[in-house]
Amino acid sequence: MNLADMLTYADIGQLTAIAGRYECDCKRNSKHDLIQSILVTLGSRSFMESHIRSCSLEELRFLNTLLFDERSHFSLEDLLAAASQACFERLPGQAGNRELVARLKNSGWLFALVPHQSRHLFQIPEDLKSRFREQLGAVLRERIVNAPEPSMYRGEGEMLSGDLLLFLRYIEENEPELNQEGALYKRCQQGVMNALQIPEPLLGKGGWRFGYGRAGEHYPPRLALLYDYARHRRYITEEHNRLLLAANGEQLLAEGKSERMMQIFSFWLKLYKGAIPNLTSLLYWVSVCAVKWVTVSSLVEGLGWLVKPFYYDNAASILEQRILRMMLHLGMIRLGESSEGPVVMMTPWGMEAAGLKRPPR
Repeated sequence: MNLADMLTYADIGQLTAIAGRYECDCKRNSKHDLIQSILVTLGSRSFMESHIRSCSLEELRFLNTLLFDERSHFSLEDLLAAASQACFERLPGQAGNRELVARLKNSGWLFALVPHQSRHLFQIPEDLKSRFREQLGAVLRERIVNAPEPSMYRGEGEMLSGDLLLFLRYIEENEPELNQEGALYKRCQQGVMNALQIPEPLLGKGGWRFGYGRAGEHYPPRLALLYDYARHRRYITEEHNRLLLAANGEQLLAEGKSERMMQIFSFWLKLYKGAIPNLTSLLYWVSVCAVKWVTVSSLVEGLGWLVKPFYYDNAASILEQRILRMMLHLGMIRLGESSEGPVVMMTPWGMEAAGLKRPPR
């Protein structure tokens, strides 16, 4: 439902609160006047931009979370959880979260679901959703620095899918041993790297590694994703201190078919969403901002406020290492170097995966 429809079903108390929030000039005791005045105010061209610029970071993060949620309606508990997720700078509390929900309700963003039997469920007007995405994208792009096409750049395309087969082939031929921690010995890890198209440096000693998949504790990010995906698909099995090829893996190698990149991408989303709950929206905003070559530093500066730190990972390291680096491995971006440092640009496949079918205007 769009805003006009939801205003019709809203009670006069909420309409009065919305009109007061935007200082609408109308008769406060007339529901018709209230609705018309709110529609004129919120429907104006300048409204969404001025609203976004006047919102607090908590309000913008809260809206961003709701707009990228696939659910069509939310319970109060859903809204309070999303409000808690949006609060980076303060300790989350029920009172503060309820206040944030109330502010959005009085701003015309949240309406009780109709019919009235479902008053404890809320929804957002569809037309406000699309306008918010479009205008927030324009505001975000203001802080992004464009760059000329680098003379050389790196793109991995579908190499991750190809390397999955090479990884399985190595396991089939070597049946490598696992140590007491259930990980491949370093010599075996190096053997895997030598077999892949895109090798990575092995992990050094020390440091914390959790939150990005079970294999992330033992292997560098790209190999960890391959390992966790292969285990998830039951292509490999850990038995008697050895890593072995399972029946599903034997069948995949026999058929010689590469895994679809969308399948690996979807698995990666689920794997990393625990540490980065709003990963889907961040991918979308990167795609909006990096239609052309842009500097990584400006992406970090422009989008960092949307990224909640995860233990020792700050916003910059999450964006650069956990998101952009993995987007490169997934074939979603190209990476190059310029006089201003690293630069990136989305690939057509990356735009599709991130949910942006066409470049923004």
